[in-house]
Amino acid sequence: MTITYEWRGDVDNSALNKLHAEGFGHPVGQTDWRARLQRHSLGWVCAWEDDRLVGFVNVAWDGGVHAFVLDTVVAQRNRSSGVGVALIRTAAEGCRAAGCEWLHVDFEEHLRSFYFDACGFRETAAGLIAL
Repeated sequence: MTITYEWRGDVDNSALNKLHAEGFGHPVGQTDWRARLQRHSLGWVCAWEDDRLVGFVNVAWDGGVHAFVLDTVVAQRNRSSGVGVALIRTAAEGCRAAGCEWLHVDFEEHLRSFYFDACGFRETAAGLIAL
C-alpha cells in the first residue's frame, strides 16, 4: 500500500463528502469543500492510495501565525497505519512554510493519545463555548 500526501491537493467534493461521512458517522452530505477550503483555509492535506482518497485534514488560520487543525479523518480500512500522523506532519510542514508559529487542535478525549503521543501536540489551557 503506497499512500501519497498532498498539501493543498485537488479536492473531489464527492470523495471528501463520502470520507467525511464514514469518518464522522453521519449521512453523506453535499458540502462544497472546494469553495469552503478556498474561502477559509490556509491549506489542507489529502492522502491518496492510488486514486482513492483515504485521509484528509483541513487547516484554518487567523491570517497570521496561528493555524488550527480541523476535520482530521482517515478511512476505516487505513486507520492505525500511520496515515493520520502523516496527515498532521504534512499539515505542520505546510503551516511552517507559510510562516505560522503555532498549530492548534481541539479533540474529543478518545483522541488524546493520537494528538499528544503520536503527533507531538502538548497540552495547553483552552476554553470553549457551545453555540
